[in-house]
Amino acid sequence: MLIFYVMEDLVKKFKVRKGKHFNLKLQDPAFSGIYDKENAAELLSELSMEMSELQERMYALNNKALLVIFQAMDAAGKDSVIKHVMRGLNPQGCQVFSFKQPSAEELDHDFIWRHNKATPEKGRIGIHNRSHYENVLVCRVHPEYLLNEVAGKPDAAFWEGRYESIRNFEKHLVQNGTVVIKFFLNLSKNEQKKRFLERIDNPLKNWKFNRADIEERKKWNEYMKVYEEAINATSENYAPWYVIPADKKWFTRIAVSKIIIHTFQSMEMDMRPLSASEKKKLESCRKLLLNEK
Repeated sequence: MLIFYVMEDLVKKFKVRKGKHFNLKLQDPAFSGIYDKENAAELLSELSMEMSELQERMYALNNKALLVIFQAMDAAGKDSVIKHVMRGLNPQGCQVFSFKQPSAEELDHDFIWRHNKATPEKGRIGIHNRSHYENVLVCRVHPEYLLNEVAGKPDAAFWEGRYESIRNFEKHLVQNGTVVIKFFLNLSKNEQKKRFLERIDNPLKNWKFNRADIEERKKWNEYMKVYEEAINATSENYAPWYVIPADKKWFTRIAVSKIIIHTFQSMEMDMRPLSASEKKKLESCRKLLLNEK
């Protein structure tokens, strides 16, 4: 009962409620609550087992899908969270897509086209490392990326149109059996600096660092503004945003795991009891197997 209460508490704490203005400045990226790093690995292992059981049930029922979206600033730990939180899942029931710069073909379609193609089929979990939200985040900080879509600088109506398209897209998914949850990993600017320095100083992590990351860091305040606006505009009851503290990777993994498990538990995945005729068929098959020579 205590574990369940704590899980509920995390959901309430990090969920962005529709109609209630969310202020990113009021969030603590270093929050870890009652949890401690010493027991984090053991707890994460337990959560992984529970998630695996729930995934198997969804896979067996094959009537719903789960889409998990991750957005964050560079070095916030999206890859790490996906690796550690999803490591216990059956690969057959899980699909991961990392969205990079769109191709020429993708640019010739609407901005949601390539993301719609990557949505999970029923019975599966889809994980999007970055997503259609890049089109109201990085494209808003860099409006020059939209030269083939709009003449001049996009106005407020343009961005509201994109928010509306996103809300409609996610509502369509939900109405057709896909549960949608979205995570923003909230990293502090100081912690990003530490992680960048580690990538530079550690030869084994040099590949993770890109000079362009420094240029994007200079636009930190702009990114915080557009993240806050996008989250407020698109956190719906049917597709909520969760803003997760990301300064402590071990806590980020626990919080994301608990919220995914809570989401699974709310999906009403009780196995349908067999009818009398189905039970009779199973018993017949059982007898045939036992009587084999």
